[in-house]
Amino acid sequence: MLTANFDRLGLHDGDRVLDLGCGFGRHAFEVARRGAAVVAVDPGQDETTSASATFAAMAQAGEIAPTTPVSVLRGDGLHLPFGDGSFDRVICSEVLEHISHDDVAIAELGRVLRVGGTMAVTVPRFGPEWVNWLISDEYHETPGGHVRIYRRAGLVAKLGRAGLRVTSHDHVHGLHSPYWWLKCLVGVSNEHHGLVKLYHRFLVWDIMKRPALTRWLERILSPVMGKSLVIYVVKEAS
Repeated sequence: MLTANFDRLGLHDGDRVLDLGCGFGRHAFEVARRGAAVVAVDPGQDETTSASATFAAMAQAGEIAPTTPVSVLRGDGLHLPFGDGSFDRVICSEVLEHISHDDVAIAELGRVLRVGGTMAVTVPRFGPEWVNWLISDEYHETPGGHVRIYRRAGLVAKLGRAGLRVTSHDHVHGLHSPYWWLKCLVGVSNEHHGLVKLYHRFLVWDIMKRPALTRWLERILSPVMGKSLVIYVVKEAS
């Protein structure tokens, strides 16, 4: 399930792409499939180990060329080990809400993006996220959890201070907000609740099959209660 739209990002074959906070690699894998060079960075050992293994399996299965430049690193978004202007595109999906000093992370992302390069930044949308916080303290008080709720105007202002101009924005994953509201109601860590399991199976089925009915529902629901806000920016010359 992709949160960023690569066509709106302007991804091209041969681009050099940074996926910060790659998790288990969902965006990085699609970047590689499209023929771009990707560096996937995450602070978690489990995440980077899994992403590396999946890249190897993709190459073995012929999903990506063995020569496709891919790398996976453990790293800190506050201190990126790359030179200025190293990347044509940057993806930062569902990361900034976890970082206390998000202004530092945004400055680092802007630093490593080349002038004229583009970035997709995604965070939980204010309304659905506020409901999660209202229902459940566990949702946001767990270690490594969310430390803030963004309003779009506030995030746009922070990006602007890093020399990043917003070109467009979107709301996505309208079917996912009710799932998280349900989890907050029954206990975020309660994976065995019958309704949670049933809704999760529905979401997996939807992601795999993408039937016309749920695609229509997504288009209707996402502008109203999409789980994620996606902002697309371009780096301007200073």
